[in-house]
Amino acid sequence: MKKNILLELQKISLAMFRKNFFGIFQGSISAKLEEGHFLINKKEAIFDDLNEDSLITLYHKRDYRWNGASIDAFIHSLLYQNLPNAKYIAYGMPPFTTAYTLSYDKIIPKDYFGSRILGTLDVYNPKDYDNWYERADVEINRYFRENDTKIMVIKGYGVYAYERNLQSLSKMTALLENTCKILYFNSLLEGSRQTQNLFEI
Repeated sequence: MKKNILLELQKISLAMFRKNFFGIFQGSISAKLEEGHFLINKKEAIFDDLNEDSLITLYHKRDYRWNGASIDAFIHSLLYQNLPNAKYIAYGMPPFTTAYTLSYDKIIPKDYFGSRILGTLDVYNPKDYDNWYERADVEINRYFRENDTKIMVIKGYGVYAYERNLQSLSKMTALLENTCKILYFNSLLEGSRQTQNLFEI
């Protein structure tokens, strides 16, 4: 395992954990290596304390090593095989973003940076959660191939994102969660103002 990749993954994983993109055991992060294989976290990886034992190198052709890898490995594998610009991939369930998807089918930022950098994002509806993981790799791959975006927001499930470098990946996911947090607090203030106006009539 290349030491520089490990150090980068450790640093970014900790930052994304602190921003609530990852849970303690929930989420996945990977790096594309030479053609044909990639590095991804293991099933029991703790994202605020990634180390060499927390990661595993996989070939796209499945073998015994896949048994210890993240349950999201099959999704990362298909994306790497079909998205030439994907050098790093992350999946997480940031709370404000995920909560927002339960009520809205689009994320329309009201803050400056969200509006300028992210723009309007569609929320993908996976519909039946019971068989989502049977369809997830194909549907996520198709979404990225058919849409000019590096981030996919999925209703009730979370966020998939890819980038050419880890810093950009981390910034994009943090910006999305911050945007949804602002939208949440803005809705509270708007609701409070409307209630106040009712009492003033």
